[in-house]
Amino acid sequence: MSKILSYKSNLIVLYEDNHIIIVNKRVGDIVQGDKTGDKPLSDVVKAYIKNKYNKPGNVYLGTVHRLDRPTSGLVIFAKTSKVLPRLNKLFVSKDISKTYWAIVKNEPQKTEGTLVNWLKKNPKNNKSYAHNKEITDSKKAILHYKTIKKLDNYFLLEINLETGRHHQIRCQLSSIGCPIKGDLKYGFDRSNKDAGIHLHAREIKFVHPVSNKHIHVIAPLPKDPIWEAC
Repeated sequence: MSKILSYKSNLIVLYEDNHIIIVNKRVGDIVQGDKTGDKPLSDVVKAYIKNKYNKPGNVYLGTVHRLDRPTSGLVIFAKTSKVLPRLNKLFVSKDISKTYWAIVKNEPQKTEGTLVNWLKKNPKNNKSYAHNKEITDSKKAILHYKTIKKLDNYFLLEINLETGRHHQIRCQLSSIGCPIKGDLKYGFDRSNKDAGIHLHAREIKFVHPVSNKHIHVIAPLPKDPIWEAC
């Protein structure tokens, strides 16, 4: 389990050095600003850096990737302009290993497997649809899953992504009859009280693009009875 380096307001810092900061996003936080006008996690991280290091003026922070607002877990930010394109390159070349945990309603037919679909996003309802063959404007999506625990009423899956598509995990799991707990948009029958879903960016591994140090961070699970049963 990763040691929590800092826990202030809605910011949980799991790893930090001169170039990178990795935080554990809570359900409901947005990574970057959007039309809601809600304060994004990126602004919270900037304020943390400014306060911690007494930085004058504006603080640089580069967003490397995003997590959907209803999800929780690891988010990497770049603290320097030098490291941002290098981190972006790691994501493009798939040299960053990302593991997610999801709590789903139904048990998959196979204990573990690989899902290959072509996803097409509908911007009007901000939803992706899974197809078994390529269609116009679709993108190939690949993920690997395995069932790691049976809970009282649900199943805990571990997921590793080969691609990073819009709502990929949510959409592909729904396509095999395993909607994520709380995910009304993708077929679960009721919402969670916090409006989140039980999808958590659990673990990340990569070689630091500046120091060449092997980075391995695990995000603690949210505090709720279902996750605590895991």
